[in-house]
Amino acid sequence: MPILDFSRPLFALAPLAGFTDLPFRSVVKQFGADLTVSEMISSNALAFQNERTIRMLETSPLESPYSIQIAGSDPTVIRKAVDLINEQTGVDIIDLNCGCPAPKVVNNLQGSSLLTDLKKMGETIRTIKDHSNKPYTSVKIRIGFDEKKPVEIAKVCEDNGADFIAVHGRTRSGRYKAPVDYDAIKAIKAAVSIPVIANGDITTPQKAQWVLDYTGADGIMVGRGAVGKPWIFQIMKAYINGVGSSEVTPELIKAVVLEHFDQMINHYGKYGTVMFRKHLHTYSKTGYQGASAFRDLVNRVDDPAEMRGIIEEFFGQPLL
Repeated sequence: MPILDFSRPLFALAPLAGFTDLPFRSVVKQFGADLTVSEMISSNALAFQNERTIRMLETSPLESPYSIQIAGSDPTVIRKAVDLINEQTGVDIIDLNCGCPAPKVVNNLQGSSLLTDLKKMGETIRTIKDHSNKPYTSVKIRIGFDEKKPVEIAKVCEDNGADFIAVHGRTRSGRYKAPVDYDAIKAIKAAVSIPVIANGDITTPQKAQWVLDYTGADGIMVGRGAVGKPWIFQIMKAYINGVGSSEVTPELIKAVVLEHFDQMINHYGKYGTVMFRKHLHTYSKTGYQGASAFRDLVNRVDDPAEMRGIIEEFFGQPLL
């Protein structure tokens, strides 16, 4: 059984809808992410065995430990979703999303709206814990919906069986723009006995070190900071733990982009070319001449062979 090691900082990839699919997670894992998490998956879609949703459960052999994140609050539906995940091999954690701010999620008492009904949130965590056959149950939370109540929320998670929590240091109303409240994460860490992973605007190794030192958190979770820079985990570990290399060369970037592209095509077929455009937009911002023209060009390409040739040429140039 994979054991999460919190004896030194744990580095996790945050779930991001539309980004942290199997191809991206596979690339990130090669750069030292200790934990990867699926995109948020609707418990309702799982319960009714939606084909596209079932495919989102797929994992790479590299992903160990691996977490499936679900959203929902209906106990019957949650149980059905957990039963289905119980049948999946290679899954070590079931994570409940209590942080997503999207209206279509919130309006169905899912995601961050569970922060408005802590009794229901606690019952949902307990349902997962009691029915899961996986080693861990976790929760990803924000520090409130409109009002900040970080310790109260964290205590509900702990009291209902969560083995660890990941804390995005904003309220739901703060979306992704409000300043991250690291004091709230620090207060949570002081109040609970389970491990706490800090999340929110952690985009550099220096910031990662500061967050760990200031909050006392047991790990950090990186989401948007890893998009276009999957090597960020290697750089952070080199800086904080003195393990591995922090050097990012043009040769490395080119190899990563090509591998990521190839995995997208293998996973999605020809349509992976179209889906990969958004990744090329972020990869090209690493520092290359002609990046704007490159982004405009790839927006019009849907043939895999043509796209691969364009990638090889563009990322074959030196960094500015």
